[in-house]
Amino acid sequence: MAAVLRGSRFLVGRCSKHVDFAFVSARSMASKTPVGFVGLGNMGNPMAKNLLNHGYPVIATDVFPESCKELQELGAQIVDNPAEVADKADRIITMLPSSPNVIDVYTGPNGILKKVKKGSLLIDSSTIDPSVSKEMAAAAEKMGAVFMDAPVSGGVGAASSGKLTFMVGGAEEEFTAAKELLTCMGANVVYCGQVGTGQAAKICNNMLLAIGMIGTSETMNLGIRLGLDPKLLAKILNMSSGRCWSSDTYNPVPGVMEGVPSGNNYQGGFGTQLMAKDLGLAQNTATNTKTPVPLGSLAHQMYRMMCARGYANKDFSSVFQFLREEEEEEGQGQ
Repeated sequence: MAAVLRGSRFLVGRCSKHVDFAFVSARSMASKTPVGFVGLGNMGNPMAKNLLNHGYPVIATDVFPESCKELQELGAQIVDNPAEVADKADRIITMLPSSPNVIDVYTGPNGILKKVKKGSLLIDSSTIDPSVSKEMAAAAEKMGAVFMDAPVSGGVGAASSGKLTFMVGGAEEEFTAAKELLTCMGANVVYCGQVGTGQAAKICNNMLLAIGMIGTSETMNLGIRLGLDPKLLAKILNMSSGRCWSSDTYNPVPGVMEGVPSGNNYQGGFGTQLMAKDLGLAQNTATNTKTPVPLGSLAHQMYRMMCARGYANKDFSSVFQFLREEEEEEGQGQ
């Protein structure tokens, strides 16, 4: 059925771009056709699992073969590279660490665009520079495909439970087709505007997240130094005006909450290196738009410093531990 739909889209699309978009609803009706997935890391793996759980056949690949084993055992078809994914699926989701990775996966020697079918829907859930999303969209359009940026918020926990928030940028006419897949992995799917606006929303969110996590860590550390029990302090904060996601859902102090990275030596979750990368994106866009972001700039410096001090692979909430160690080193130096 998918092949018929793709052929129909191609024939009519040659006559009118507007009519081409009319086939979005037809693509949505072919709901259980295979979905491609590229990037099976901490976020991509549970996202792909949720597609399988909703009955979609998944064709996947990852640069690290060992990352594919669990998904393969659950019934996914594993192929060698992104081009092979594009050869077997006309709806593809990518979840990658950075802009260079996205460029390579889409336009590299074994990239998606080497074998992409006309009319394919390409959804990138990586967090990258909005300008790169626009470049990929233009390259996809030349091949007769549609590219949308759909970065996520919510972390590994939300990815596992299917409660991510997707911020989607691209042609509004294609949003319905994208939403069909994204609702299998997320509780909120928000249309932001044209290509790149999803990335813009994500960058703004993560800058605030970093600032909030540093503020929560500083506050908890100060309270502990003043003799307050950390669980009691967290309880007070969370019933007061200082309440935020970093204090009530993802507290950075070990022992305050269960099921968060701070209770597991800051393993898993959202890595410090990735947060530093996202803050770098925020800094670049702030510079380009001449937007003052003094706290964002300080947060970027702090997370870069953490990466240099051995925290790169720990969850970004380890900024609490970093502050405590800085405090101890200052005490030893006195």
